[in-house]
Amino acid sequence: MEYLDFELPLKELEEQLEKCLSIGEESDIDVTETCKQIEKKLAAKKKEIYGNLTAWQRVQMSRHPSRPYTMDYIEAICGDSFLELHGDRNFKDDKAMVGGLGKIGDQSFMVIGQQKGYNTKTRQYRNFGMANPEGYRKALRLMKSAEKFGIPVVTLIDTPGAYPGMEAEERGQGEAIARNILEMTRLKVPIITVIIGEGASGGALGIGVGDTVLMLENTWYSVISPESCSSILWRSWEYKEQAADALKLTAKDMKRLKLVDQILKEPLGGAHADRKKTFVTVRDAIIKSYDELKKLSPSELVEKRMEKYSSMGVYK
Repeated sequence: MEYLDFELPLKELEEQLEKCLSIGEESDIDVTETCKQIEKKLAAKKKEIYGNLTAWQRVQMSRHPSRPYTMDYIEAICGDSFLELHGDRNFKDDKAMVGGLGKIGDQSFMVIGQQKGYNTKTRQYRNFGMANPEGYRKALRLMKSAEKFGIPVVTLIDTPGAYPGMEAEERGQGEAIARNILEMTRLKVPIITVIIGEGASGGALGIGVGDTVLMLENTWYSVISPESCSSILWRSWEYKEQAADALKLTAKDMKRLKLVDQILKEPLGGAHADRKKTFVTVRDAIIKSYDELKKLSPSELVEKRMEKYSSMGVYK
């Protein structure tokens, strides 16, 4: 298991507990009481650390290498019913953006999300979860297909941003994201959005317009990453922690600013600490959200969605 810098006190206690248990197994010494004391210390330390996370620490949690990604959620929630669909019918298939049909309970959904890699090879294959314009065009093609057949849409957001390369700009990255935002505001089927990791910039917004927007506890959602913000304002990445605080990017900030609808609680230690529990939480939240949205007619859905996004921010 990998530990973040602020989790190192837990590593020490877990190693002590492991050693204590192995001594008990290998000898006749009764170590029950000692193990209980270590377990008690470990539980208290976990509550202390995870109960007082800073904005930057939550950013680190959202990037934890053991954290589940989009395909993990799809496999756990949809199981064998998921059928992945490929290509934007224009340029090529973007591996950073995945999507397809799957059943959650008895209801079919079009599930779309950004996928990161688990090691160097798969990270390069998935372009580190940064979609090109064809990824957003694929997502839009799938959403329009869902609308045609009256199938609700679920989007799972986890991206450090849209791919910023020259070739992406040449193929119309900005236009592709803007087109998705426009088309999603007027899609005539329910859209449920779940932020499962990083929600950065237009890369997240390109599939982030939803009737219900859910956000896992240790994720973030912002126009820019703390590192990029720090490099622009202070000409250095050293101030990323201050930038994270200033950006108000945590789930609590987003809920307070009415930019997301609900925060989904994660197991103590993050989504990766108890994957099964996290998958159940997300699945139940999607089902509950859909049960509320299916009562609305297509015109009511679009009207409410338009009102929701028009009321965000301060303007004259």
